[in-house]
Amino acid sequence: MSDEVEPGFVRVRLDLSYDGKEFSGWAKQTARRTVQGELESALQTVMRLAEPVDLTVAGRTDAGVHARGQVAHLDLPGEVWAEHSDKLLRRLAGRLPHDVRVWRVAEAPAGFNARFSAVWRRYAYRVGDHKGGVDPLRRGHVLWHDWPLDVDAMNEAAQALLGEHDFAAYCKKREGATTIRTLQKLSWERDAEGIVTATVRADAFCHNMVRSLVGALLHVGDGHRPVEWPGKVLAAGVRDSSVHVVKPHGLTLEEVGYPADDQLAARSREARNVRTLPGAPGCC
Repeated sequence: MSDEVEPGFVRVRLDLSYDGKEFSGWAKQTARRTVQGELESALQTVMRLAEPVDLTVAGRTDAGVHARGQVAHLDLPGEVWAEHSDKLLRRLAGRLPHDVRVWRVAEAPAGFNARFSAVWRRYAYRVGDHKGGVDPLRRGHVLWHDWPLDVDAMNEAAQALLGEHDFAAYCKKREGATTIRTLQKLSWERDAEGIVTATVRADAFCHNMVRSLVGALLHVGDGHRPVEWPGKVLAAGVRDSSVHVVKPHGLTLEEVGYPADDQLAARSREARNVRTLPGAPGCC
């Protein structure tokens, strides 16, 4: 599969953010409000296009999940881009609802694909464990956990989850999709206001992976499970009913990372390969 843009077209990168509270996720759905639906409608309207546009996104977020550093792309006829490029950002600001914003539109370098060229996605999950609850001004972005959390214990437990693994125990399985991922970072930190934030970075994520990992580590942090438990769940390789998928509102896609421009096309080809673990049947 090639990422070459059709002759006469320009690939355009969009950097955007949204509050996921009122959205049924990123992906378009019939009769449901989604981020993709709002954006594609706005783009078609402000550029007065006869045909709908089709966005490709770095990471499809679930219903209720927020994004601060989401990335998408679309291909536009060269003459349309030339006519609208200078005015597109301001026009989108006037047309889009207030819970989604586009911050940058630019012609993408050769080989760029918002989804397949990405080398990592970084999420943050925010938790408050104050016995009085969560600040009302932050309640839409912070989960309240009604037990005090031991951040050191959660960080210790997270070590067993780092690296390349089959995360089937922490993912909702989808037909034909692999659950092998490389978890590059998983760490917890408590800030001056007492909010405990998990930073989770991987080359990609399978469905419910971040919220399942957070749920497992919260069980460790509040003392209901030993430090070794999340690693044992991972090694078992099957969904564990004890792993709670935490609510979506505490989760935010913070940033998507891409390689240097001359490596974009190669990364896109590599990311399309279905991965197996070393020693697994069919592995090289």
